[in-house]
Amino acid sequence: MVKLLGFNAGIAASPMRIEQLQAFLAIADTGNFGQAAGKCGVTQSTISRQIQALEAVLGCLLFHRTAQAKLTLAGEKFLPRAKKICHEWATVTQEITDLQAGKQPELCIAAIHSICSQYLPPILQKFCRDYPHVQLRVTALGSDRALKVLRDGLVDVAIVMNNRFLTTSSEMIVDFLYEEPIEVLMSVNHPLTVYQQIPCTELVKYPQVVFKEGYGMQRLLQEWFTSHNLIINAVMELNTLDGFRGVVRQGEIIALLPQTALIECRHDPSLVVRPLQDITEVSSNSLTTLKLPNRLIREVVLVTTSDRLTIPPIADFCRLVKQRLNSFEQFLTTNSLSA
Repeated sequence: MVKLLGFNAGIAASPMRIEQLQAFLAIADTGNFGQAAGKCGVTQSTISRQIQALEAVLGCLLFHRTAQAKLTLAGEKFLPRAKKICHEWATVTQEITDLQAGKQPELCIAAIHSICSQYLPPILQKFCRDYPHVQLRVTALGSDRALKVLRDGLVDVAIVMNNRFLTTSSEMIVDFLYEEPIEVLMSVNHPLTVYQQIPCTELVKYPQVVFKEGYGMQRLLQEWFTSHNLIINAVMELNTLDGFRGVVRQGEIIALLPQTALIECRHDPSLVVRPLQDITEVSSNSLTTLKLPNRLIREVVLVTTSDRLTIPPIADFCRLVKQRLNSFEQFLTTNSLSA
């Protein structure tokens, strides 16, 4: 049973039930306890007990007990409030019922820029066909910002670089999608084009354009460079892929970007993409190549909350995102090999 609080300080701790308010409105409408009972689908004795309990909560009579139940002065004061409460209750219960049945007005997605341009388009098209009455709202955001707006309830799903510090809450559901290497973008005339794989010792000699603070890529680069005792020479911050391409075309400045952000660049004659060389460590005994742990890669994940996954459109959207993996990985492989 739904319990509501009483209306004044003297009765604030007393329970008030929605069915009591509904009984009150039925009697006010019909002027008769028996007819109100029929309208509410209960017995007359039940209606009488509900009104007595409500009057006990309020500490006053709501009806004159005559041949016709007429509102007292207190009942007249209470009537518009009861109508408003019952109307709000009916509205919210219907909204929740619709939500659980998949009848939600919109689905809000936050995703990193490369996901919006490369991964999502066929998913969005399929979702719009399946749910024509759900308004899709997609916003390109940095990973950290996207996770924060998800946590604040402003979006339903985030597709981002993984950040375990922002996804540790018990209600967060994190699905790994794929990982991809970070590669070097440079102009076609840049000195680093002589290398088929760029050594980090050469990489740090040149100025770099990086993503702004709040973007997962900036955090990833800073952590990776620091862990290998390297200093990133960041001279500019941007937040659009077009901006990165435009700056890099000018000459000396380079950029470290994920593979999905470089697909169009591979077909641009003014730009060159090169992978990073595996980092090597020199010890007193031997030269050891460090493989996977020292590769600069990013993990892309889908994040939502457990309660949202009970809503059919959100659950179906997440399913479509995960189903896209195989074809997308083939797409990445084809574009990488054709470069």
